[in-house]
Amino acid sequence: MTCVVQNFFFDCADACELGRFWSEVVGKPMTEAGDSETIIEMDNGVHLYFGQVPEPKTVKNRIHLCLQPDVPRDEEVERLLKLGATLLHDRRNPDGTGWAVLGDPEGNEFCVLRSAAEKAATS
Repeated sequence: MTCVVQNFFFDCADACELGRFWSEVVGKPMTEAGDSETIIEMDNGVHLYFGQVPEPKTVKNRIHLCLQPDVPRDEEVERLLKLGATLLHDRRNPDGTGWAVLGDPEGNEFCVLRSAAEKAATS
């Protein structure tokens, strides 16, 4: 027997606002937006689910998303910073390898990897 991943659940203080941010990140609309929960359906059938909780985030995530953009990594990092992300750790290397660790508006960590074209050019 096996399981399939149905969704990634984000505990958050404001489900609508965090859903709006991630909707812009992944380029998909919020399909369900209520006062305390928001859902973004991805093409692969997995959902990003945002649910409001009363307690604030206090420590580093134990799991996070790694994003591979369809544009150059550094261009995507700049776009996400303009949307409200913050650069937490810069793991980019002078040779073009590496990644950037960002935080969403509520501090949830995620990584931006190199695009497929960038990986192909350096492998």
